[in-house]
Amino acid sequence: MKIPLSYNLRNLAVRRTTTIMTAFGIGLTVAVLAASMSLTAGLREAFRASGHPLQLILMREGSGAELSSQVSRESFNEVIRYRPGIAKLKSGEPAASLELVNTINLPSKESPDGMNLTNRGILPEGVAMREDFTMVRGRWFEFGKREVVVGSDVASRYPDAGLGRTIRFGRGEWLVVGVFDTPFPARKSEVIGDANQMLQDFQRGSLFSSVLVRAEDEVAMQALTNSLSAEQRLQLDVLTEREYYERQSSSGNLIQYVGTFVAIIMAVGSMFAAMNTMYAAVARRSKEIGTLRVLGFSRRSILTSFFIESMILAVLGGVAGLLLVLPLNGLTTGIGADATFAEIAFQLRVTPEVALTSMIFALIVGAAGGLLPAFGAARKQILTALRDM
Repeated sequence: MKIPLSYNLRNLAVRRTTTIMTAFGIGLTVAVLAASMSLTAGLREAFRASGHPLQLILMREGSGAELSSQVSRESFNEVIRYRPGIAKLKSGEPAASLELVNTINLPSKESPDGMNLTNRGILPEGVAMREDFTMVRGRWFEFGKREVVVGSDVASRYPDAGLGRTIRFGRGEWLVVGVFDTPFPARKSEVIGDANQMLQDFQRGSLFSSVLVRAEDEVAMQALTNSLSAEQRLQLDVLTEREYYERQSSSGNLIQYVGTFVAIIMAVGSMFAAMNTMYAAVARRSKEIGTLRVLGFSRRSILTSFFIESMILAVLGGVAGLLLVLPLNGLTTGIGADATFAEIAFQLRVTPEVALTSMIFALIVGAAGGLLPAFGAARKQILTALRDM
């Protein structure tokens, strides 16, 4: 004979204060874990969604990131630009863009002392390859002038980078003439201007950072990857644009590890809280347990009933934790990427995977906290239970 679930629900309702406090303790633990996971999930989604499916990034072998890479204009013109398999722009020119990447420091709303941003210099081909960019305010910069355009995340998070403002880097000031939006989240954290002007400001001569290449199709992209990787005159690492950005998502791993570690420490406390709650319930309901045994309920039924009660507490705690962290969903924040040393803006995401993992974590806490008290309740002798107050 099984003890009905309504029995457990009534007991939790009668002990509502203890129930709320225990569930809230579990909820705080779940909230810490879910928050760290949602941060990492948002960062990975931002990088995973960035990058044209047919575009390749070419960098100096072993550099790991555009910031530490060098590609000469001569190598680009002689070996890369007119290679078979590269798509054509509307102008008829190859879809291959020399790009210059530096970091600049600007004060943000969260960090008045300044944060690093990616500063990208491009040529006319680079503008043509960014047909997905939409100017939400202002216009594209003019080549030959000290003008820049900024991503929408930069404009919203950095007061000095608003439309019509001037920002200082290199050898002087640059006028912000446009704010762009793009489906590629990582690109929204860039400041873009004339590469030739920036080469002079940063005294780079003819050394750019990378080459962005668009293939005609997937077959051509694989052929380009193989031929460029094997080209001894270049010694380049060839990555798809999406692969390059996905590698940068490792920045969030440390935060997730720290968050998980803190959550585990808190989980130990939550387990003891749940355990104490259940032990107290066993002690207070000793006569009740004896009565259940007299009525014919088996030890297994009693063990199952008390264990279910603990799991209900865990479910309540898991739901409470997710409700606490749900307002963070969609919140925009930024993190410094390991490879570029520049901030990337992204949105926290409480995904179904985050919610599921958090609930499983809550159930583990509840199971660990309720198992021993449930065994204790099931092992009580009938006469001993009836004599206990």
